[in-house]
Amino acid sequence: MGYVNSFRDLDVYKLSRQLSQEIFVVTKSFPREEIYSLTDQIRRSSRPVGAQIAEAWTKRRYEKHFISKLTDADGEQQATQHWLETAFDCDYLNKEQMNELLDKYQALGKMIGSMINKSSAFCRKD
Repeated sequence: MGYVNSFRDLDVYKLSRQLSQEIFVVTKSFPREEIYSLTDQIRRSSRPVGAQIAEAWTKRRYEKHFISKLTDADGEQQATQHWLETAFDCDYLNKEQMNELLDKYQALGKMIGSMINKSSAFCRKD
């Protein structure tokens, strides 16, 4: 792992922010009656992913806390995948939109999983 000064330097964090913004944009086209249900749900699951990664970075001194926060981030990205599929089922997203976003979220999940699996490299007490 190259030297990282901040969680903001992590590619996984950058991708989580990018995806959160993509979700925000795509949900603008959802019907108004969904604003307090599906729109809210998908936005609320996409936004904490980056926050959980930032918190994990801060807690990397304690490997179990680091893993716990990353597990929370992974759970949120999985929930976002569920809501994307729900939006598709409701005809708010076409198949291409859904698949493109799902592919990106699956890549994000793999990055988070890799950090979990290599947690000791991030949590060294140098």
